[in-house]
Amino acid sequence: MLNELSLRLRKILYSLKGGTIAVSGGVDSMTLSSFANLVLGPKGIRMVHAVSPAVPAAATIRVREFAAREGWYLTEVDAGEFGDPRYRANPVDRCFFCKSNLYKTLHRLADGVIMSGANCDDLSDYRPGLKAATENSVRHPYVEAGMVKADIRHLARKLGLEDLAELPASPCLSSRVETGIRVEPELLSMADEVETWIRATLGPQVVRCRIRNKGVTIEIDPETLNNLTTAKRLEIIGSVRARMPQTMQLDVTFAIYRRGSAFIGSNLTPAA
Repeated sequence: MLNELSLRLRKILYSLKGGTIAVSGGVDSMTLSSFANLVLGPKGIRMVHAVSPAVPAAATIRVREFAAREGWYLTEVDAGEFGDPRYRANPVDRCFFCKSNLYKTLHRLADGVIMSGANCDDLSDYRPGLKAATENSVRHPYVEAGMVKADIRHLARKLGLEDLAELPASPCLSSRVETGIRVEPELLSMADEVETWIRATLGPQVVRCRIRNKGVTIEIDPETLNNLTTAKRLEIIGSVRARMPQTMQLDVTFAIYRRGSAFIGSNLTPAA
């Protein structure tokens, strides 16, 4: 089945005659970029990565390393979402304003079609970014090929990209901030640093540093959370507080990871 899907994907990329892939650093856009670079060559496809306070530092490093290793035609840009007060206000549809700024920037930068790493699984979520993609004529090769997340991970393995195949989901850092709280770069930096430190220290399956009106909540998978000693909890709390902006001192609590739990919206289930 994967061979059939990868053939479909190959034909779609050929039919688009090159273009630009918006590469975030996650498994979807990274695998698409690697596959497209293999199929079309560096002169046939361009990758653009938006460097932003909302992008985890590890994601930007990953994009640069892959680009150097595989010879991508890579450009880095500032998509300008932090200059958009609608995005900074962090409404329910924040992602719409983020992606609108990104895709408009890409259209100004490059000729040809703009492509995203959205897959068929994304179509069942509340994703305002897909509306922005439609309004900006963005194509989704995985969706057109009928591929879901599992297919993408299988494709990454087929390409010998085991590190990508096992890469856990890591939505943009703004997803850590509760809806309605203004998106500030220093808050995102804190969340990124805290999550990076916890991964290095505890090796959890998943971790999120949620910033809420009532304080900061460290969400971890059940197994890791149940194994936290009192001393380790105090160490984590100290680490979080040491990274808080000087103007804020919030309570730190722990909880089991819950997808999209910083998001407030009726009957909506974003991936975060």
